[in-house]
Amino acid sequence: MDKFDTLTGIAAPMPLINIDTDMIIPKQFLKTIKRSGLGVNLFDEMRYDDDGNEIPGFVLNQDAYRKAEILVAGDNFGCGSSREHAPWAIKDFGIRCVIAPSFADIFFNNCFKNGILPIALPQAQVDVLMKDAEKGANARMTIDLDNQTITTSEGEVFAFEVDPFKKHCLMNGLDDIGLTMEKAEAIATFETAAQQSRPWV
Repeated sequence: MDKFDTLTGIAAPMPLINIDTDMIIPKQFLKTIKRSGLGVNLFDEMRYDDDGNEIPGFVLNQDAYRKAEILVAGDNFGCGSSREHAPWAIKDFGIRCVIAPSFADIFFNNCFKNGILPIALPQAQVDVLMKDAEKGANARMTIDLDNQTITTSEGEVFAFEVDPFKKHCLMNGLDDIGLTMEKAEAIATFETAAQQSRPWV
């Protein structure tokens, strides 16, 4: 998993509430078990018309936001089904951080496991960040995970909270497999001892 340290990038404004996981990645794209290739279908039903053409008004189809790495969204982001394809699609598109007033619990935790930093802030602060994001490609935000701060394009700073363990995992690029591999030596020692004490197993 990619490490997350400091991110400076374009933020896309998406002031919708209750963006559910089916809006993030519709059910017809859940057949794959690969984490790559889903970015093209991120927000598919809002992004394309029935003929597969881009809908010009959708934020990620606008030139200013095609390379957005931060998403500023409305309340209750990631609600709906627990599909892990949702953070896969977000990450594959190139978005590494989602800021919203609140998140659905399962989606929130899945983000950390897939190298995405979800940040929950009070609505008033999200409103400021939303307006900053609306400035387009020239307005770049900085997310500093180590110091737990967000800096707007105008230099305004907001602090955010993050679970220390989840922060450690993100900063060191550790998903569940990575955490297990950190204990590889202890696991090998245990297995050797177990084999010697129970050779019949």
